[in-house]
Amino acid sequence: MDLQYGAQYDTFRAELRDFLSAWPPTGEDAKLDFHTQEQRFREQAIARGYLYRDIPKQYGGSEQPNDPLRDRIIMEEFAKANVPFRAMSQGPAMLVPTLLEFGNEEQRKKYIPPTLQGEMRWCQGYSEPGSGSDLASLQCKAELQGDEFVITGQKIWTSSAKECQMMFGLFRTEPDAQKHAGISYLMVPMDQPGLEVRPLKQLTGSDEFNEVFFDGARTHVSNLVGKRGEGWNVSRATLKHERKLIGNPRLMVMQFELIAKLAKQVVRNGRPAIEDPAVQLELARLEGYVRACELCNMRMLSAELHGEVGKVVGPMMMIKLFTTKASEMLAQFAYDLVGSDGLLDIEAPDAGVWATRADARAIVHNFLFSKGPSSAGGASNIQRNIIGERVLGLPRDLRKTA
Repeated sequence: MDLQYGAQYDTFRAELRDFLSAWPPTGEDAKLDFHTQEQRFREQAIARGYLYRDIPKQYGGSEQPNDPLRDRIIMEEFAKANVPFRAMSQGPAMLVPTLLEFGNEEQRKKYIPPTLQGEMRWCQGYSEPGSGSDLASLQCKAELQGDEFVITGQKIWTSSAKECQMMFGLFRTEPDAQKHAGISYLMVPMDQPGLEVRPLKQLTGSDEFNEVFFDGARTHVSNLVGKRGEGWNVSRATLKHERKLIGNPRLMVMQFELIAKLAKQVVRNGRPAIEDPAVQLELARLEGYVRACELCNMRMLSAELHGEVGKVVGPMMMIKLFTTKASEMLAQFAYDLVGSDGLLDIEAPDAGVWATRADARAIVHNFLFSKGPSSAGGASNIQRNIIGERVLGLPRDLRKTA
């Protein structure tokens, strides 16, 4: 296999590295708060054509020609340099591409620019207490009264709801229709009467998940994305982008690199853990998963370059399932490595994501959090059903045909 990108792309990589070397800012810019520094850096990256390449300039993107190799180089180098990349929150990563596909021009102009700039934060209103993996059974009701939908019901597991200005979600607008029909995709302001957010404390000690109660909350009819009653089709586009976000293989590579570093730092029986044959064996096993994921992504990249995406539908659908399971194993091994330090209290608000940290608090936090992504974007068992039916051609699940 020829894994070289070629001289043209080597030049592009060198130019990109030179640009990224300007982070973190120095001089007067270093005195600014982190959010402002981050936003200015992203603005400069957009101006250079490095970020939001698939988003038109009129909505705040850099609108670059489709070039999968440049996209891959950008992703690789931004991760290596540990600099602000595309905002990984739900607005830029999930709602924006959904509006580009299904939204109207008014919605795109109103919502995409402030979302990319970080001025408008979004949460996702999908799951309900009785509707998680079987999302089509949702009951949260939106009744059209004049030019507004009046919403009654509840959502749960709503990430960052207490910090967001808007929600995008699914609501039942035709209660007499069958499960997948009668559902509409609405954008809802969070700061209004009739809407209450209650935080849910998690295993990690943090409370980024929330439950949201609607008792007469309202949203204008202009916030309907796509056609009324056809929100299920719109939601599938959003879920596609969520699974892509969750299944980012670069995050798993960073996890493995940190574990290898950790194994050199941790002492077992008076010697670095990396010298223990059992640790070496487990590292080799885990690296097999990491490299397999990398090769799977290379195969998809090659297919995209040659217009053969249809030939790799299986790997594309496998990547989220595969990477979340592998990430769980990586987190478990890192937790095992820290030993008794894993008993530390991790409620400190700066516990953070451990992909750039090797301290015990962050590792314990990640171990506990690692159980969640396999449920986000569709639980793993549901994903296996989809793969079995759509890729392997197996009979449909009995529950679905009942």
